[in-house]
Amino acid sequence: MRWQLRGLWKKPDFMKVWLSHTISNIGNGITGIALPVIAVQVLAATPGQMSILSALDGVAVLLFGLLAGVWVDRLRRRPVLIATDLGRALVVGSIPVAALLGILSIEQLYIVAALTAFLSVFFHAADVAFFPGLVEAQELVEGNSKLGMSDALAEIAGPALAGALIAAITAPLSMLVDAFSFLASALCVARIRKPEPAPVAAKQRRSAWYESIEGLLYVLKNPLLRALAGSAGVFNFFGMFFGTLYALYVIRTLGIPPILYGLLIAAGGLSALVGAVLAERVVRRLGLGLTIGGGLFAYGFVGLLVPFAHGPIAVVAVLLFMSQLVGDVTVSIHLIAELSLRQMLIPHHLLGRANAGILFLTQGAAPLGALLAGILAERIGVRLTLFTAVLGVMMAGLWLLFSPVRGVRTSE
Repeated sequence: MRWQLRGLWKKPDFMKVWLSHTISNIGNGITGIALPVIAVQVLAATPGQMSILSALDGVAVLLFGLLAGVWVDRLRRRPVLIATDLGRALVVGSIPVAALLGILSIEQLYIVAALTAFLSVFFHAADVAFFPGLVEAQELVEGNSKLGMSDALAEIAGPALAGALIAAITAPLSMLVDAFSFLASALCVARIRKPEPAPVAAKQRRSAWYESIEGLLYVLKNPLLRALAGSAGVFNFFGMFFGTLYALYVIRTLGIPPILYGLLIAAGGLSALVGAVLAERVVRRLGLGLTIGGGLFAYGFVGLLVPFAHGPIAVVAVLLFMSQLVGDVTVSIHLIAELSLRQMLIPHHLLGRANAGILFLTQGAAPLGALLAGILAERIGVRLTLFTAVLGVMMAGLWLLFSPVRGVRTSE
């Protein structure tokens, strides 16, 4: 029987987007491992310094999130994607250069994290708004599922590659790969041929302040978007506890070596790939709403294995791998379904501003979560702080299960 490409796999422009995501995310996966290793092992960062490093991403969203949405709706989105990829390549590439010169410091990590976060705010606002113009409305779940596969493949390859690179050439030099991945991503996006819908004409525009608030108000007035934003805000707030402390907890508290830490993250990528493959079927069986809420609650519940990990390294490793393998299936399905519902609910001309509004409401809580994680870790310990985080994620899932989102069945 002859094997043939089906669905969006047959569309060249979608494949370019998919390849761009995959390459860039592999690079990001390397940085996701290398950056905390640099902070913890090379620069001996404290929990407070780790919390500052994590908080900078959310600070960029608070300061520039709404403005990014306005400009993404005013401009063609493809050039924004290309420009921000090129900018991030330059910024990330400064770390290995500084390491070779012997001048790398925690302050430079702060600057790199802040600039990368600033560019990423514009990239993600443009990315979420650009994709619905490439596919039909009924293809959104399929498209986001396939992009979820890309994210998962990158999560498998990136951390595993990071562990090997860190061992072979050190953590700072391994970030060169991420810099080149941004360049490759920009090239893929530049080769997309499908014309974009024209942005709103200049004479129809209002002030940037008014337009930014317009997107935010659209989210707050829609009961479904309001529930999604509220739950995501709680999820991101408590999720930042993990983002801030997981590497420190696994490497320093539990004694897991960096190469095994990379394999842990890669295992999460493997299960996220399974989740991306299953997402369409789960949505058809349960409906979008129940999939979104149930997936998030299940992710939090399985996450209890992390703070409960204790004993010999072999036992600890098994518990951590179980958390990654099971938990990332559920959160992958949740994220794919949640993004598809968002893109379905928001009209095209408001995609940039409304998604930026959601980003502002959800990730704006992240800096507080990161800073609080550092404070709590120094007061009550890292393990108990992570246990608090898991309970918060479960609460975010329950928020959706008791909201109007639960009743949504289809994305068509």
